[in-house]
Amino acid sequence: IVECSGPSRMSPDPTETQSDASLQSRDLDKAWLGTPISEFNRIPQCAPPLSYLKAAHNHTVTIRTDLLREEDVLVSYPTKFRDAWDDGMVKMPCSEKNLFPVETEDGSGVQSRWDLIKTALTRGFKSCLDVRDAILRYHTSHAKKWDFTALNLLCTEYLEHCEVQYLFDTILPSMVKLALSAPHLCTMPIPLLKSSMNHSLTLSQEQIACLLANAFFCTFPRRNSRKFEYSNYPEINFYRLFEGASTRKIEKLKTLLCYFRRVTQTKPEGLVTFTRQTLNQPPNWESSQTQLTRLHITCEGTIESEGYGMLQVDFANRFVGGGVTGHGLVQEEIRFLINPELIVSRLFTEALEHNECLIITGSEQYSKYSGYAESYKWVESYKDETPRDDWQRRCTEIVAIDALRYRHFLEQFLPEKITRELNKAYCGFYRNNANVKHLSAVATGNWGCGAFGGDTRLKPATSFLF
Repeated sequence: IVECSGPSRMSPDPTETQSDASLQSRDLDKAWLGTPISEFNRIPQCAPPLSYLKAAHNHTVTIRTDLLREEDVLVSYPTKFRDAWDDGMVKMPCSEKNLFPVETEDGSGVQSRWDLIKTALTRGFKSCLDVRDAILRYHTSHAKKWDFTALNLLCTEYLEHCEVQYLFDTILPSMVKLALSAPHLCTMPIPLLKSSMNHSLTLSQEQIACLLANAFFCTFPRRNSRKFEYSNYPEINFYRLFEGASTRKIEKLKTLLCYFRRVTQTKPEGLVTFTRQTLNQPPNWESSQTQLTRLHITCEGTIESEGYGMLQVDFANRFVGGGVTGHGLVQEEIRFLINPELIVSRLFTEALEHNECLIITGSEQYSKYSGYAESYKWVESYKDETPRDDWQRRCTEIVAIDALRYRHFLEQFLPEKITRELNKAYCGFYRNNANVKHLSAVATGNWGCGAFGGDTRLKPATSFLF
């Protein structure tokens, strides 16, 4: 990578001509090195024509594709809610199998948890305490554990009175309505994207909004502990987002409430595709004769802005989204906050293995932000004008690839560790049977550095060598 930009010494050699020194000085003053960014492929310009969207054995589609093709109308498919309560599907809160234990006169019994959820959420909210009480009505076993401090602080110390009023009078009631529409919007069983699966799932943005509203109100069954059935899946219910007094949580809540305000004001009208991809036959790196590709290096801008139309890398945790609903607030968590539709992947994506990635096509950005980690701030609502493809997806493609975490710095230079990272990047960037002219460039950065301990010289080389 250094060779791509030519030699650069801090002071010129005395034998250099004045012209050489002047040229070198200009190179040092440049904000970028390598190939001009304007020469790289971006979608939709480089993308091939899409075939008609249709369901297949390896692609679940939850809307009527015939209406999409003819009228660009998104209608849930099937017409009526199809219940599934098994190991291969997401267990939905509105399932008739979702039961709640109750005490009765003749002993213990059960009732529909969905009925309890509907009753609790439709009583109305006048304060954060009402939100807390509603959620705890169908989570009585967590009443002494769950903490709603952050939500309370947001309303009492950070929002203006008129904003609080709007939250309780408009946003939250609209979110309740959206969450309770699950039996009518999310009618098809949602498959779990399990380890070793090569499978795609296409959801409408409206369906995703419904699922995320349910996550906000913590309605998903069996998802409040990583000890049992979903031990190898990320958390989806938002209960950790409400706890503690950290300003990180306040800014996260602002960002996500901006999203919910937007989607309840105006129904989103596109689709998003989630693809779990497994690499079964990695390259033989030692014998590879493939030429290195071109490279553009800059320390300015962001992946989501300067990398528009490119394959954008999410520096992922193997549990996708990392700490987005908890304390984490670095590259992956920020991307999931400003593009909240990414968060729904946590509902159905099992932890990534060494040879797997998750590709998300079509998510929309809803917020602007500033800062990073402790300095992160929600700034304002953002109107995403990225064009849509023929499947009504935003032309934004994000790939989640998880780097290894190193306890000892030198560990990452072991051949087997380098090979693992090469294969992980290759899995994320590889597209089967794709013509190179149709592949967009890859927008990445210090993948796996920072908290994961990766070397900032080795990691970019790993991404470059794919």
